[in-house]
Amino acid sequence: QVQLVESGGGLVHAGVSLQLTCAPSGRTATHYAIGWHPQAPGKVREFVAFVSWAGGTTYYSDFANGRFIVSRDIAKNLVYLQMDNLVPEDTGVYYCAAGINSARVMGAGDYWGQGTQVTVSS
Repeated sequence: QVQLVESGGGLVHAGVSLQLTCAPSGRTATHYAIGWHPQAPGKVREFVAFVSWAGGTTYYSDFANGRFIVSRDIAKNLVYLQMDNLVPEDTGVYYCAAGINSARVMGAGDYWGQGTQVTVSS
């Protein structure tokens, strides 16, 4: 089983940046793609980006809108989501998910973290 722990969220003003971190347990992330899914208040989870652990391939949905970058640090065993120029519409709980393939990580996922809250004020 893969365990995922998110961190880095907070309450910020519009226009600033945040970097979210996803920490997979051990070295299990080598077998999966790791993605990020924000869930705005009262809405379903959406997909924003993923990175494959082994090859570093990245993919973004329109949600990213050119402002988000996903990356992984193999040495530190971490995945990041760099979010720049935040706007109130980015507010939500950001979940880290692991999927055995691109379809899984972009959709239902195979494993999920607890989420980290991002709140962007005007």
